[in-house]
Amino acid sequence: MTPADSPTVAGRPLRADARRNRARVLEVAQQVFAEEGLAVPIDEIARRAGVGVGTVYRHFPTKDALFQAIIVERLSGIGETARELAQGPDAGKGFFAFFEHMVRDASLNKALFDAMAASGSFNQELTAQARSVMMTGLGELLAKAQAAGEVRPELTAADVKTFMVGCLVMARQGTAAPELIVGVVCDGMRPVSPGRTPEA
Repeated sequence: MTPADSPTVAGRPLRADARRNRARVLEVAQQVFAEEGLAVPIDEIARRAGVGVGTVYRHFPTKDALFQAIIVERLSGIGETARELAQGPDAGKGFFAFFEHMVRDASLNKALFDAMAASGSFNQELTAQARSVMMTGLGELLAKAQAAGEVRPELTAADVKTFMVGCLVMARQGTAAPELIVGVVCDGMRPVSPGRTPEA
């Protein structure tokens, strides 16, 4: 169970209604922060979530605490998605779809990019735990795709994450279309076909 999956208050598990309220606040805040930035006040997030502002503050004493909870939940959810894809019928297809989705999603969300790159001002212990969940899921998906002969066998999960962050940096610089950047990197992660050199 990941840190974001087991919220507590004073060490006690939350009631079902409180868990629903917390999940709703996280869902709305994630969308608002991604689309409008961090300047949106807590009162507005509470209004859009359909809860009282006191409810938000009971779960998240500050906006930073709310923001951090979103990042932890997102990273943990990403890891679980990767694990599910690893159990699917086509791990190779799932791997490349996952990579493309991650770059596209994080390119629209600076917070996720910072968390992946470990460059944000987050609680390092909680964020490190969530990144570990993400990397474990990515590792399982990568291993399945490699076993299927769809990805170069020498690549590691750390390599793949580095490629993701690199794609995001290049996309932010605007030197090439994000789709082109991702396509070139994905082609480079595929095994070299017999009789074909990497330069061909």
